[in-house]
Amino acid sequence: MSSSAAMAGGGTRAAKTMHENVEVHADNSALAEAVAGQIITQAWGAIAARARFSIGLSGGSTPRGLFEMLAQKPYAARLDWSKVHVFWGDERCVPPDDPDSNYGMAREALLKHVPLPDDNVHRVPGELPPAEAAAQYEQMLRRFFDEQKPRFDLLLQGMGDDGHTASLFPHTKALRERKRWVIPNYVPRLDAWRITLTVTAINAARSVIFMVSGPGKAQALHDVLEGPHQPETLPSQFVAPPNGQVTWMVDEAAASLLRRH
Repeated sequence: MSSSAAMAGGGTRAAKTMHENVEVHADNSALAEAVAGQIITQAWGAIAARARFSIGLSGGSTPRGLFEMLAQKPYAARLDWSKVHVFWGDERCVPPDDPDSNYGMAREALLKHVPLPDDNVHRVPGELPPAEAAAQYEQMLRRFFDEQKPRFDLLLQGMGDDGHTASLFPHTKALRERKRWVIPNYVPRLDAWRITLTVTAINAARSVIFMVSGPGKAQALHDVLEGPHQPETLPSQFVAPPNGQVTWMVDEAAASLLRRH
């Protein structure tokens, strides 16, 4: 970890693996502290360079503790929230006040506790029909970035025990999309629709941080990082920004099957 990251987040010591882009932290609390430090450090750099910081948040249970940490002292005071723009990598097809909403979880854990302007929160309209929600979100991204690609400063990604990330689930239609930035994706395993960034959109990011925690993710993490390249089965293997950086920040339980130095 860089000295600036340690200063921003309070500092945790990462164990080494065979992978240069993998940081292993003692437990979920140490992991959240380290990720918070990286978010603050990357925000400082983006704001200095471009006067704003665009971050895509993940859903699921793993980042809740991180969001709660960022909402409190000393972390909240280290960000210029007026220059932070918050997005989501995926969303469930539910209203924003539904308990399953990724936006709703982030709002309760983080957003309503910090001085983030309402106009800086860019949620997926999950209450709309899936195709309409995806189209509206992509239009918003194209207006915001005004570029040929959605150049997020940072995408915070999780990974499921089946190797999925965002709502890019194994062997689903969204994995093959290369033109659109956002797509509705039907997930047979869940019998549900999701709205997700595509592989193209994720790989346009300047930085991607995978935050992975718990023994239930150990096999998938091993397979993604050390198994054969089969991204249709392990969609997290698709994440490889050609002009960006991927960092895997994991806890000891998730890293238990990885090779060590």
